[in-house]
Amino acid sequence: LDSLLQEKIKRESYTKMLLAKMIPPAFGNVGVMQKLAGRMAVVASSPLVIGGTLAGKSRHHKGFATAAAVDPNQELIVEYLEEENKGIVVLGINRPKAMNALSKNLVACLKDAGDAVRFDKDVRVVILRSHVKGAFCAGADLKERVKMSPAEVGPFVAKGREIIGSWEKLPMPVIAAIDGVALGGGLEMALACDLRVVSDNARVGLTETRLAIIPGGGGTQRLPRIVGPAVAKELIYTARILNGLEAHQLGLANHCVPQTETGDAAYQRALKLAQEILPNGPVGIKMAKNAINKGCEVDLATGLAIEEACYAQVIPTQDRIEALNAFREKRKANFKGE
Repeated sequence: LDSLLQEKIKRESYTKMLLAKMIPPAFGNVGVMQKLAGRMAVVASSPLVIGGTLAGKSRHHKGFATAAAVDPNQELIVEYLEEENKGIVVLGINRPKAMNALSKNLVACLKDAGDAVRFDKDVRVVILRSHVKGAFCAGADLKERVKMSPAEVGPFVAKGREIIGSWEKLPMPVIAAIDGVALGGGLEMALACDLRVVSDNARVGLTETRLAIIPGGGGTQRLPRIVGPAVAKELIYTARILNGLEAHQLGLANHCVPQTETGDAAYQRALKLAQEILPNGPVGIKMAKNAINKGCEVDLATGLAIEEACYAQVIPTQDRIEALNAFREKRKANFKGE
């Protein structure tokens, strides 16, 4: 009996330690938020666009432009939508000559954009899309990669893996709008998002085995968790490319929509999906994302403990009280993420 009791105490202590590591505070690190806000230049335009002064250093990458001023040298366009879409941030990849392949500069732009929205409580949903017709992201920039020495490849792939993984670590939902080709690292980036919307003419696949390598941006881990190990093995071993409908049928995509003449059907559907999320409590959504993401990695008992810990984070929030008051007063709740 004593040994069983000691084992129970040990297991409960381990679970508490695990939860302490897994569940972040509901409101983030205020000190880090203030530090970042003081060093990030925000340029007012229509729509709002993030500039590039971060961590005290000027970082003017070839990205960060307004939608009205797109040119081939601006690799990432960051739009803060307004009016009925306020709270939605759209990150638009724009490398038309390279099918949006992941270059060193684009990876750096994506990192800066992710850092900017991470601590902004006014950002409720992030949409990752393409401004290049027919392409979401063709994966690694092979022209750039072939010039790298073997010693350079490893660190670059590790950095790319970190950037790709950062999407699932953002506190708000991230939606990938796939209006075209998403191969290799491009699909891996979409797999790290919470939700995926594809057009019916999209072409998606992890094709790295054709190059005698394996997916290096998390594809061997995230794809099996989404479609199951057996299906993931078949897709990776064969380097098969799926169309949008096939991706949806396998559960790889949440929605598949017919492509339009403008070539942005998946983005428009992703925007509607984001609009459905906007009215809901942002702290609740953040904690739900944490509970699901962390709970999927552990046994059911630990998962339920994670859910309990996440629920405890929403109890003292002003948003929860606002929801109850709004219900009682028969009005729309005004959530502030507090």
